[in-house]
Formats: sequence, structure tokens, C-alpha cells
Amino acid sequence: MARPATPDRVNLARSTVLLVDHNPKSLDMLSSIFHGFGVKEQIKRDASAAAVEVVKARELDLILIDCSMPDMDGYDFIRWLRRETNAPVRYTPVIMLTGHAAQSKVHKSRDCGASFVVTKPLTPSVLLQRVLWLAGDEREFVECETYVGPDRRVRNFGPPVGMPGRRSGDLSEHVGAASEANMDQSEIDMLMKPMKVSI
Repeated sequence: MARPATPDRVNLARSTVLLVDHNPKSLDMLSSIFHGFGVKEQIKRDASAAAVEVVKARELDLILIDCSMPDMDGYDFIRWLRRETNAPVRYTPVIMLTGHAAQSKVHKSRDCGASFVVTKPLTPSVLLQRVLWLAGDEREFVECETYVGPDRRVRNFGPPVGMPGRRSGDLSEHVGAASEANMDQSEIDMLMKPMKVSI
């Protein structure tokens, strides 16, 4: 049975969001966007060390952090959150903010345990889409020696059912019914058998 589509509206009035950016203008703009989403409880910090103290002191529903923080960058903050805190704190969704959408920064964000990466300049529609996506996100949380965070294979699984993909090649995680009959074992064996090729 298919899961219901993620709703177009979510009630964020009771959510607690931590916003971390060393640029005061960016922090104010981020706060204005989330105020527009109905988030009443926002905690704003301009340093990662101060954000660490907030995480230690209270429960949060969402964290947004800039990747280029001067004291402890966003990557190290997320690694700390995922590896050094206890459940349920370590499972808190984190959106990484970056001024450059370079593939290397996206991969670095993914590999440190970020839930999503959003590039600046920020737009309310993109941020809201990511928040809605997180609300319907059912990825497993992976904990192993080399990585702690949401399953990084989101590209393979695709977006939550009912949500549009970010890339043209994204597939929904809903597979659906088979479109043709399964192959029998002899056909599979023929595919695996080494074939001689004449040149």
C-alpha cells in the first residue's frame, strides 16, 4: 500500500529551530523566512561553539548551519552532532547552507551526515520544499565506523512518494508492479556465461 503524499502544508508553530550563521544579515534573513513559516521558537547563534551549547541544553526539531563557520565549520559541527551526542539528539535533521554548489561541497556535506544541502542565496520556496521533504523522509539512519547520519543513497532511492525530485534522473522509491515477467534461471545463467568474441 502506498504511503500518503506529503502534505503541502505543515504546522511548524510548535517547532524549535536552531539557526547558525556567522553573517548577521544572513542570520536575520534566515530567521525572517522561518518566521514566515510560522516557527515561533527560533534560536539564533553566530558561532558553532555557541550552537554546541544549545544542542547540549535542549531538544531541537531542525538545525540549519552555514558550512563556513569560522570557529568550527558546519562539517565539523555535524560530525560532532552525529558522533558525540546521544539519541535522539544525534538524529536531529540538519540542513547545511553553502554559498557554492560545487560537487565537492555537496559530497562533503553528505559525508559528514547532513540531511540536505541548500545553496545561498536562499529562497523561501526552496527551504520550505526541503522542510516538507524532511517531514516525509523515511531514510534509515546509518551508524558505522566511517559514517553516522541519514542513508546517503537518497539518489538511488529517490524523493519521498509524492515529492518531486531535485534532479531529472531521480526516481521515486515507490517501485510499483512488475512490468514484465521475471526471467527464468536459464536466461539469467546465459547472461552470466562468458562469451567468446571474434575481433
